[in-house]
Amino acid sequence: MLTITRELHDAIVAHARADHPDEACGVVAGPAGTGRPERFIPMLNAARSPTFYEFDSGDLLKLYREMDDRDEEPVIVYHSHTATEAYPSRTDVSYASEPEAHYVLVSTAEGTAPEDAFQFRSFRIVDGEITEEDVKVVETYSA
Repeated sequence: MLTITRELHDAIVAHARADHPDEACGVVAGPAGTGRPERFIPMLNAARSPTFYEFDSGDLLKLYREMDDRDEEPVIVYHSHTATEAYPSRTDVSYASEPEAHYVLVSTAEGTAPEDAFQFRSFRIVDGEITEEDVKVVETYSA
C-alpha cells in the first residue's frame, strides 16, 4: 500500500493538470529505507509529448546525486496519462527500473465523469510484472 500525505497527493495532481496536454513526470523522494514519500520533485518532460514522457538525462543524474547526498531514495516515480486511463503502458513497464518504488499514474483524460477525471493510481512494477496497490491519503504521517 502507498501511504501519501494529502499535500503530496495534491501536488502530483496539480503538476499533471498544469502540464496537460503534455504528460507530467517527477519523483517523490524519501529517507532511504523508510518507504515514506516526503520531498516532491517535479521534473521536466524532456519529450514534451501528450503520449510519452522522458526524464532529461542530465536532470535525472543531478537528482540521483542530490538524493544520494541527502541519504534519500525515489519512493514514488510518477507521471500522467493525458488520453488514457491511469495504468502502466508497455513503455512505462520497460522504463520501470526502481523495484522498491511506487509507480503513480494520474489520468487527465477528458470525457470521464468529474469524480473520475483525475484518476490517481499506484503500482509496483518488478521484472515486468504490474501489481496495483491501494493508496491511502493521510493528512500527516503518524510517528
